[in-house]
Amino acid sequence: MPRKSEPTERQCAVTREVQPVDRMIRFVLDPEGKVVPDLKRVLPGRGVWVTAADETVRLAEKDRKRVFGRGFKCEAIVEPGLAERVDVLLEKAALSALSISRKAGELVTGFSKVEAALRRDSVVGLIHASDAAEDGIRKLAAVAASRSETTNGPQIVRLFDSTQLNLALGRSNVIHAALLAGQASENFLSRGRELEVFRSNSATKDIGNAAGAVAQD
Repeated sequence: MPRKSEPTERQCAVTREVQPVDRMIRFVLDPEGKVVPDLKRVLPGRGVWVTAADETVRLAEKDRKRVFGRGFKCEAIVEPGLAERVDVLLEKAALSALSISRKAGELVTGFSKVEAALRRDSVVGLIHASDAAEDGIRKLAAVAASRSETTNGPQIVRLFDSTQLNLALGRSNVIHAALLAGQASENFLSRGRELEVFRSNSATKDIGNAAGAVAQD
């Protein structure tokens, strides 16, 4: 979240379009002059803002002299693989938030327990491993649909394979999980949306035309 006195929108240094800051990535220079992502938007110094999309970050790396050199007003070192590093950081943030949701008691795992939670509790999110069988996903979707006739239903997350889920949760054979209503669950869902938006490049598909923002701070 931006600090109280800061703009809530910025201009992308690549596309020159204005976006809300939560749909952008701030980059800063480390002490060695290397460009690094500041996902929490808290690191000191001048920042260069880029739309939070894999393809846009790749363009920024490719045209680094114009984007980062001009933005920082000095020579900026961009090591190869900037988009990949952003992806890794976003993924780590999401998995860390998932681990916290388990510690907060807002996560249940296992097909039977997830099915029971869908019938009994307020479930805000359903997590399926990317290697989960489609049959199990369909069955849980049917249960969710029977409980959510007047709502949009739980948010579906299919960003991680079972190995990643096992490591994040300290358990084995995690294929399905349900997120119960709570702050930790909402935080994970927010981190998951950021990762999904970045990978799908969807932040570039609905760019507003607001004005009055700057690319640096």
